[in-house]
Amino acid sequence: MPEVRVAQTDAEIASCGPVLRELRPHIAENDLVARVRRQEQTGYRLAMLEEDGIVQAVAGFRIHENLASGRMLYVDDLVTRAEARSRGYGAALLAWLVDLARQEHCDNLELDSGHQRHAAHRFYLAQRMSIVSHHFRLPLR
Repeated sequence: MPEVRVAQTDAEIASCGPVLRELRPHIAENDLVARVRRQEQTGYRLAMLEEDGIVQAVAGFRIHENLASGRMLYVDDLVTRAEARSRGYGAALLAWLVDLARQEHCDNLELDSGHQRHAAHRFYLAQRMSIVSHHFRLPLR
């Protein structure tokens, strides 16, 4: 099975960029490392699944707590390289996140997914996740 680990160095974070930008194309290549480093200050971590030296899937996540869900591992970003989808990389990365959430005594693993991402929704449902809410946004800028 491919290796999953948390990206530690700037080079590891940068190596996640091409995959991460498939989900977050608005993030400029030269800004990714700085953005991840800023988010790390509030608990964000970037997990990478690598096989044969190629990053195949990436997950940005954090562990925090709120009244609605208790202690949770929240997945900000979860994406598999387009050419590598349906090969089990996403499932392996999600399983790694679930194991970590259990080790960290989380009550839940949660994520939001864009309403248009139907293939992702099928994947999450196949992974025994449930749709439990709608996410609303009020743009301020």
